[in-house]
Amino acid sequence: GGHCIGVDPYYLAYKSLKAGHRPDMIIAGRKINDKMAFYFAEQLKKLMMKKKINIKNSKILIMGFSFKENCPDFRNSKIPDLIKGIKKYCPRVDVYDPWVNKNEVNELHGIDIIEKPVDENYSAIVLAVAHDNFKKMNANQFNRIVAKNHVIYDIKYMLDIRN
Repeated sequence: GGHCIGVDPYYLAYKSLKAGHRPDMIIAGRKINDKMAFYFAEQLKKLMMKKKINIKNSKILIMGFSFKENCPDFRNSKIPDLIKGIKKYCPRVDVYDPWVNKNEVNELHGIDIIEKPVDENYSAIVLAVAHDNFKKMNANQFNRIVAKNHVIYDIKYMLDIRN
């Protein structure tokens, strides 16, 4: 949950190169990790197409913006990449995260964080950060904010699919 995966490999690669070693495995891992947000955006698109959802006219909710759960820090967050990937095919994206400072996010990324999801018409919800308050949501709470035909893409495996 820290910066070990997102940041530290760059330091290790830098030091390895300085010591005369080419850290190919570390660099390859970083390249894969750096593209994951765009991979998730593409997977969401495929899930929506599979359910025959009109993507261009959809509204998508991303739940979470911070770097990790239950934390206001959004440095090193890959959510801006996820948003950029989704906006390639769906321009209407809301982002909800009660943990982050909305003004700072807007100032640094130009992204508006909504106060709370009230729209009853989201075609897709992306559970992107495993905040405890998101984990506690039940089916009725999700059903209030989604369209009849929708996708819930749980990137963080927060939902118990048996319920």
